[in-house]
Amino acid sequence: MLINPVDLLLWTFRRNENDVVKLYDALSPIMEVSTGGDILNFGYWDDSTLHPVDAQKRLCTVVGNMAEISSANTLADIGSGILGPAKIWSSQYPSLQISSVNVNFSQLASVDPGNISKLNSTARLLPFANSSLDRVIALESAQHFKPIEDFFSESNRVLKDDGILMLAIPTATDDSILSNLGILKFTWSSEHYSQKQIIDKISQNGFDIVESNDIGKNVYSPLAEYYIKNRDDLRKKILTRYSRYVEKIIFESMKKMQSASETGLIGYLMLKCKKLALDSR
Repeated sequence: MLINPVDLLLWTFRRNENDVVKLYDALSPIMEVSTGGDILNFGYWDDSTLHPVDAQKRLCTVVGNMAEISSANTLADIGSGILGPAKIWSSQYPSLQISSVNVNFSQLASVDPGNISKLNSTARLLPFANSSLDRVIALESAQHFKPIEDFFSESNRVLKDDGILMLAIPTATDDSILSNLGILKFTWSSEHYSQKQIIDKISQNGFDIVESNDIGKNVYSPLAEYYIKNRDDLRKKILTRYSRYVEKIIFESMKKMQSASETGLIGYLMLKCKKLALDSR
């Protein structure tokens, strides 16, 4: 697959919804080629994790457990990618009604949803009635939502009272500035929201944050170490579909992601947020 470097820069600098769609269409197959899986996240790693797919599945389970989806009837997965997390949750809880919302139509069209509903829509205008959902989850997608407060406001609208908004989101830390992120300024292709920005915007849109964890140490360094250790094999797989400069960018991004995490420039927030009743705001 040939990627025009100029297009790549434009998609990264502008970062409107159409650019993010094009970026994911061009680059998300890298993760599929590298891992052989169908989940598009960094994963949750510990000492027992041997493969990215295991880490990715575990992150989905950790997010689902934290969101208490076992007690939910309805769930919307916003920025759902190719339905990897939704399929895991559906297999764990067959009676759970899951709607996968994605602005990227081609990703939705490429997968068989089983009993999962597919909805092609923006996160800024969710296609659900007021107070109709038990859970809203954004697993490694909200870093692209702009402005993110529109998503929080819409989540509040569609959730029932005491419904849960669950975020798993790569962040800049409050101490980092854009110039310190190096190549990640471009390759993350996100809004680089700080943790304070996210927490403030959530609180301003009718939610109480009931649980907060920064799991960056279980995400970035282990993933980077896996890539560096297995680079020869991974490069061969990537070069079957991409040029050498794409793999070089990935390698440099992995190294910077590791150093940025270890020096406290980036984090990975897990936020469980409960919708406040109107009379308690």
